[in-house]
Parts: sequence; C-alpha cells; structure tokens
Amino acid sequence: MKSGKHILLVEDEENFGSLLQNYLRLSGHEVDWAKDGAAGYSTFVNGNYDACIFDVMMPHMDGFDLTEKIRARGSKTPIIFLTAKKMKEDMIKGYRVGADDYLNKPFDVEILLLKLEALFNRMETGTNVNSQEEYQLGSYRFAVKPRLLSRNETTRKLSPKEGALLELLCQHLNDITPREKALVDIWKEDTYFTTRSMDVYIAKLRKYLKDDPSVVIENVHSSGYGLYVRTEEG
Repeated sequence: MKSGKHILLVEDEENFGSLLQNYLRLSGHEVDWAKDGAAGYSTFVNGNYDACIFDVMMPHMDGFDLTEKIRARGSKTPIIFLTAKKMKEDMIKGYRVGADDYLNKPFDVEILLLKLEALFNRMETGTNVNSQEEYQLGSYRFAVKPRLLSRNETTRKLSPKEGALLELLCQHLNDITPREKALVDIWKEDTYFTTRSMDVYIAKLRKYLKDDPSVVIENVHSSGYGLYVRTEEG
C-alpha cells in the first residue's frame, strides 16, 4: 500500500474480527472495529473513513441494511462485504444496496489487501467515479458521455449498453469488474439471458479494441471481466 488508510471493520465474530483488525493494522492501516451493525452505523456516522469492510450476517442490523443506511446518507465510501453466504441472490442484493466488492469466507487476507489496494488506487486516479469524462486505453480514447471510441482517424459511436459496459470496465481498469455488478448496474437483473447478452457485448467490445494488442478484456473465471492495458514492461 502507498500509505495507511482509515478503515471501518464491522464484524461480530470476536476471534475473526480481532485477527483481521490486527492484520490490517500490521499492514499500515488505522482500523476501527464495531461488533454489530447498529454499532457500525454509529461509528461510521461519527468517523471519517477511506473504506468499510462489513460482515453480512450480524445482530441488530445486517450488512445489507447497514450499507443501505450509509448510502442513503449520500456516502460513496467503498464497501467490501465479507460473507459465508455464497448464494447468487445474496451477491446481487449486496451490489444493489451499494457494495463495491464481495469476499466469501473463508478467504486469504492477502486477497482482501489487494482488493483494498485496487479500490484506493481507483479513488486516487478518479477511475472509480462516474464524473470522469474520458479514458485513454492504449492508442484508443473513450469519451464517456458521447460514447465515442476513437483511434487515429477512426471514431466509432457505441450503443448505450456498449458505452455503459465499457465505462464500467474502465472504472475497474487493470482490475476485475464483478459479473454480478455489471449485470445489476446495466441490465438490472442477473439471469441466464442477461448473462448471455453481456457475453455478446463483451465480444463486441473486444472486436472494437482488437487493433491495439496492448488493450485486452479477459474473462476471470467465476468472477467477471478485466480490462487491462499492458505496458512494454508487463
């Protein structure tokens, strides 16, 4: 990590919460730990956090309700869910109420640190907010609002779904865009048919970007897609 951040951890399992708090502190972060959803909300309101890590199943207020209350305040603080629930419906609900990422228990804490680093990097570069008007992808330039993808003297006007999907991939540039988040944000539902539709749009975007081999969209098994801009060094 470039520098320590202020993180709110809300986790009701005593041993796991203590272990995770200590690990995050050893990694250079300042971590406040609340042990149920209601305490987590009160702590959030009275603090100033760079990111939140919420368990889903907690007493007094679960992670979903906690996130809804925080988002209702207008907060855009990144939120990562930790959960033992692996049902697709729960993941969809998590993204709908405002989660930025999801980790299923048990997990490797190194993965959590990498996810936090990716979130913080996007915050610093502005690629996690919708206000960015243009992205440079290798030799391509993508203007978000007019949905124009340009390279050299060629410009292509993208359809609304193509533009929305490419923007979401750009917001997670060089990281993973969760499949469920893309389906909820753009298609508004996660079904067999919308998943197949998104696969078709991913194929279209790959075709549009094929003239620059440094720009690739990769399938990330069981997770989603990654838009990467490769440099000569790697």
